Amino acid sequence: MTDRRQLLLDAAIRVLGTRGPRQLTHRAVDAEAGLPEGSASNRFRTREALVAGVFDRLVEVETQAWQRLAVDLPPGDVDGFVRVLGRLIRRFTGEERVVTLARHALFVEAAVRPELRPAIAAGRAQLAGWGVPLLAALGSTDPPAHFRTLLALVDGLLGNLLAAPDDDVDPESAVAALLRGFRAG
Repeated sequence: MTDRRQLLLDAAIRVLGTRGPRQLTHRAVDAEAGLPEGSASNRFRTREALVAGVFDRLVEVETQAWQRLAVDLPPGDVDGFVRVLGRLIRRFTGEERVVTLARHALFVEAAVRPELRPAIAAGRAQLAGWGVPLLAALGSTDPPAHFRTLLALVDGLLGNLLAAPDDDVDPESAVAALLRGFRAG
């Protein structure tokens, strides 16, 4: 990805995550990126192209965050996986909060704009590429189905922690309980 493209997409993520989907315009992205007016529209001719680029960038950012946290995770280490996933959830509701808010804003938009759903499906398929084998190594009896369930739990935890950050939510306990169920069949 070129530096300018990444700069524009990261700016678009900040616009989405701080101002919401209605404010995602080429002009707002240019201003957020500190680039001349017209920069975003030169790179992304339509809003749809900009949104598609944001989806791709969000998957990239989230995958990189996971890889940084999971670098030392031994295969089959359930306790380590729970700790790493807990850190990831806390990261995406703390320092990476804007990224998560942007992703959720696009999910809401996709609920009413079906043409956006293939990008979400592609991102989930990419995540499943590393997640399904991880769950298999952890003893899941049905890794593909359990991965979808794990994503649903993580998205629910993220949403709850973003909406009510002061709640006493323990992501690690929720993930551990789910993994115990996966291993029991």
